[in-house]
Amino acid sequence: MVYETSYGTGQKPFSPDQNRGKWEKPTDYLFACFGLALKLDLFTASYWFFFDMGIFGMLPYFVYMVIYLVPILVIHSFMGQFSSSGFISAFRLSPFFKGMGYVSGFLTLSMLIYYGIFAAVPLVFIINSLRPTMPWSCEGMNSWHNQSSDRSTICNVTDGKESLDSEYSDLNETFYIKILDVPSVMYFQSHFEKMEYLDSYSLSDQGYELSWHFVGYFVLVWGLIALIFYKFSETAKFGKLSRYMVLGTLGLLLVCLVRFLFLPGAINGLLRYVTPHRQDLGGIGSTFIMVLNAFGAGWGSVMTLSSFNKFQTNIMAYSWIISFGQVFIYILFGMVTFMLEHYFEEVKVATYDTHVMSHWMLYLSSASVLASMEWANLWTFIYYTMLLMASLTVMTTQIFTILQSLFDEFEQLRARKQEVTFGLIGGLALCSFLFCTNHGITCFSALSLDSIFSHSVLHLLLLLVVLWIYGRVRFQRDIEFMLGQPFASWKVFILRFISPIILCFTLLMGIFVASFEHSYSSVLVLVLALFLLGLPLLAIPGYGLYYLYQSSGTFCERFKRTCRPTDWYPVDTEDRQRYEEFVGNSEMTHQLFEVTEEVN
Repeated sequence: MVYETSYGTGQKPFSPDQNRGKWEKPTDYLFACFGLALKLDLFTASYWFFFDMGIFGMLPYFVYMVIYLVPILVIHSFMGQFSSSGFISAFRLSPFFKGMGYVSGFLTLSMLIYYGIFAAVPLVFIINSLRPTMPWSCEGMNSWHNQSSDRSTICNVTDGKESLDSEYSDLNETFYIKILDVPSVMYFQSHFEKMEYLDSYSLSDQGYELSWHFVGYFVLVWGLIALIFYKFSETAKFGKLSRYMVLGTLGLLLVCLVRFLFLPGAINGLLRYVTPHRQDLGGIGSTFIMVLNAFGAGWGSVMTLSSFNKFQTNIMAYSWIISFGQVFIYILFGMVTFMLEHYFEEVKVATYDTHVMSHWMLYLSSASVLASMEWANLWTFIYYTMLLMASLTVMTTQIFTILQSLFDEFEQLRARKQEVTFGLIGGLALCSFLFCTNHGITCFSALSLDSIFSHSVLHLLLLLVVLWIYGRVRFQRDIEFMLGQPFASWKVFILRFISPIILCFTLLMGIFVASFEHSYSSVLVLVLALFLLGLPLLAIPGYGLYYLYQSSGTFCERFKRTCRPTDWYPVDTEDRQRYEEFVGNSEMTHQLFEVTEEVN
């Protein structure tokens, strides 16, 4: 035997799941990874970064793609495809760090708890778009909005003026500005009596309020997810579903994009998006957030999705396709966002300074834009169906990766797959009700930005494990065996020395962004962030120490043993036999080479 097995360590040997299946088509892996880019809180949580960034500001993304994104995508894909395992069992490559897999699963669960918001909000507008008069239209808002209130909207602009805060004034001049609310945003806020604004820091002095309307929408969302897993739990069926969901989402997005071209200000928005401006470089921070979203919300998704590939799938080429495909999706949604943003520039009154309070552009403010169009009900239904499909794609893909990782690691769960699946979905649904409150509905952005820190830590550890502990030589040997082609040394150099520099910068940026966000948010948000994103990182050293405790010998012997790969081989019998021969021959050549050097 040319590799170490669990028998030598006294641990239970790895037992592969023979019924886990494969993708029906190789491209299903690509579409599943494209679906990760539909995690659209990227455009909400990174508001202050993104809206100053046109296509010119995305140029740094392509630099990161070469020196960071594609190489690390290759590592994720290599670990999953080589081991045919999810993000927990794949760390047989170095069992001491298997806690990274458990952290990945916990981070994915944390995202799923709050991400139901992005499926529930589209349902609000889809269901109410079936009414003859939509409640957020200028005609329909009379049924629920108090017209005598002092809040001006884009429907009832008056000549009133509101003085800015004193920090914007001086002794010689006073500035005035008119705030215009968007009816669709106000309609969303009307589901909560104690929500006048959508800023996480504005609710700190208000009590908690549960919206039973949103509880109903969340139940409907999780019911749809349960139905999907009831019908499409098998790998081949799920891959086909993901393929059609991604294609359907992008198809509806293109239809909406063409229709939005005829909106007032849309052409100006597109020109602003594609025209280079010096201030566009201020969006450099958003490109880091985009890069991190390529790996899934909980970090380990690509690793699990690649485990359904055939053993010799060309992950090098696929990693480039995934990267370009995801940035194409970001560009499409960026174009839509800029067109909607510039629509509101057209509704301003030129006699005085005005500002439109357009929150969550893609999800909330866009409904008022759609209400101004002909066939408003139809376009609202199409647009929000697209957003609902995007959200369901992200959520089901993440749940699919969690479930398969659990089934790969825990053999006893495989006989109860249905119970585990619906138990997990039910537990997530119950936990998600926290975000049906006025506080919960606004604090997701802080949790989303905190993931920059946790993702950066996990990526740094992954580079340490694969390229320094497992070793550059063995990594290069294994990936060349799997692909059947050379893996250039300069690529390994980038992974060992260049990518960590980028990750360290991202880590510092994540700390800065999280600190800034939490300085304004409530204590509840800080506690949630520590519990859902901070404390789980302690599981990495915790599991390593537990694994050390189960071993025997001195501390150094235990540590070396637990860091060595265990049961690390291809699952397929034929590939496994070829690997044994390949490793044996390469080890023999390496030993002969060392002996020759000593003799010489």
